[in-house]
Amino acid sequence: MRKSVRNALVLAAAGTVAIGGAAAAVAAPSIPQGSQPTATPIRHVVVIFQENVSFDHYFATYPKAANTDGQPFHARPGTPSVNGLTPALLTSNPNTAQPKRLGPAQAVTCDQGHGYTPEQKAFDGGLMDAFVQNTNNESCSPPLFSTPGLVMDYYDGNTVTGLWNYAQRFAMNDNSYNTVFGPSTPGALNLVSGQTYGAVPLNADGTINTADTTAVVHQNAQHVGTVIGDPDPFLDDCSNHSRTTVQLSGPNVGDLLNAHNVSWGWFEGGFAPTSVAAAGTAVCGSQHKAIDGVATSDYIPHHNPFAYYKSTANVHHVAPATVAEIGHNGPANHNYDLSWFGTTLDKGNLPAVSFLKASGYQDGHAGYSDPIDEQNFLASTINSIEHSKYWHDTAVVINYDDSDGWYDHAMSPILNSSADATNDALNGAGVCGHGTPLGGLQDRCGYGPRLPMMVISPYAKSNFVDGTLTDQSSILRFIEDNWLGGQRIGGGSFDALAGSLDGMLSWSHPDFQPLFLNPATGEPTG
Repeated sequence: MRKSVRNALVLAAAGTVAIGGAAAAVAAPSIPQGSQPTATPIRHVVVIFQENVSFDHYFATYPKAANTDGQPFHARPGTPSVNGLTPALLTSNPNTAQPKRLGPAQAVTCDQGHGYTPEQKAFDGGLMDAFVQNTNNESCSPPLFSTPGLVMDYYDGNTVTGLWNYAQRFAMNDNSYNTVFGPSTPGALNLVSGQTYGAVPLNADGTINTADTTAVVHQNAQHVGTVIGDPDPFLDDCSNHSRTTVQLSGPNVGDLLNAHNVSWGWFEGGFAPTSVAAAGTAVCGSQHKAIDGVATSDYIPHHNPFAYYKSTANVHHVAPATVAEIGHNGPANHNYDLSWFGTTLDKGNLPAVSFLKASGYQDGHAGYSDPIDEQNFLASTINSIEHSKYWHDTAVVINYDDSDGWYDHAMSPILNSSADATNDALNGAGVCGHGTPLGGLQDRCGYGPRLPMMVISPYAKSNFVDGTLTDQSSILRFIEDNWLGGQRIGGGSFDALAGSLDGMLSWSHPDFQPLFLNPATGEPTG
């Protein structure tokens, strides 16, 4: 049985292994002219940031699938196990409902509860036995699938076939966590800054909303506090300005990359306006239907972390002036519609650092998306990267913004404590952990629930499961270490604690052979 390293904070040294059966080391390609210098052979990173999945929800029984749905999955010989659900946890679970397998016919389900406080209560001080009482939601109606105790349920390789096949060829981590408890916005902010403090609640006219204590919690006398929910960004025309929005101060990774002249971009589905209102504001009206036939908005403002900061917002959703602008300063300010990613990839202008956010129907979020539509997006996008000239020096990182409240049996290490009488509840009323909060900032208790983390790259170890302790800000740390000489955000950012992604990578034996998947089935195409 693999030894757990959950409580270790040391960085895992990159091993030397023969990836994909390579008989000998392959020399890394020379640095392309004009590329920014990097600490590793990785010249491009593409972060695909998906929605609302716990590790157990997708990988509970990996690598063994039930194979009852007409699309069998058989693991490669020597496939390592993961810290998943044991027979005892599958049949004698301490929760009030037992985990049940969901198949492709149950792909579109209810959205579960995933608030900062309910998730702490579900953990029940580490007993991990109160999910049904605190985060379960089975009250939705068809076409959404619902069943008693739904929050406990999981998929296997007959539904999330693409991700299981990527795991067979590349590397994943089964000891990676949400940086803090809670929903999408904190996860997105921790990805780009490791920081959810520094927020101010604002009215539509830009004045401080002195009455709202929920959009921003634990406010000081200047109404600066922490985000634990999903308020929309103030600096975005497509936000819902009829309710309180927020703006954050402090630096994010975009600011650091700009200061070092490293190209970068945030690409999100539906970002391009469908019209312009009479007041001159952008309208984000594009929609798509998921496999259940229900249309949902493509662009979701609170999923865009850069819109919360004045320095990196594109308030009016201005398009780049030219393809050459992508990744660089210009009217779009590094914020682009997702369609521009394909364009810049084809035109040979890929930024060094790219963040991708799928349109709503393909982002994996229960309630309006699903694993099948998500797989279509992931496989199509990764296929295009593998077909491009950039594949030889790219790392694609797949991670998620939060767990949606889905059951996961692994208790997270609490590296950062909080003691807010109103919002914290892990160890009892008003308590989450027992240490001193990082930077003295409350309402950032974490790590939160365990999430999937994968690296797809010629430099990824093959069919490998890494146990290094990581979180969402580990991606931020990789960018800082690779392009910025190890510069950190500072000010209490979680990047100071983040574990390394290096355990999933091997610099000595890259395998440049791509793995192309059928987006519809998730199966290899050849």
